[in-house]
Amino acid sequence: MPTTVSGRDLARGVAAAAAMFVVLGTVAALWKNPLFVRMTPTGGFEIGLLLLQSVLAGVYVGLPRSPCGKRTAGTGAIVGFLGIACPVCNKVLVLLIGSALLLEYYEPVRLYVALGGAALLAAAVRLKLARPECLKAA
Repeated sequence: MPTTVSGRDLARGVAAAAAMFVVLGTVAALWKNPLFVRMTPTGGFEIGLLLLQSVLAGVYVGLPRSPCGKRTAGTGAIVGFLGIACPVCNKVLVLLIGSALLLEYYEPVRLYVALGGAALLAAAVRLKLARPECLKAA
């Protein structure tokens, strides 16, 4: 069943991707900004993975609206953000785990966490594309 994406859907997807890239990149302090300061250096993979996550989120949002894959996409976005964010800048993680444990155990696997978030977003897009009932506007 061929599905066309309207100009409105395309604009919504592009806007979501751009907003996610700018907002999450700024909050994660992947570039210098007056709002946030990163306490640990970036590993070099964060901007690329943020771009990938943003594009996948934009594709998901740009497809016709339906509840298919909604939780998977939301979880992927959160997990992806945790993977690119500064581990000791995240007050919730520091409170729950402690900064020493974050640097010792979480920092080495952050790349894999970010990749997991991208994989969840890709799964949400695939789920929406694979089921014809998900491509009907709700």
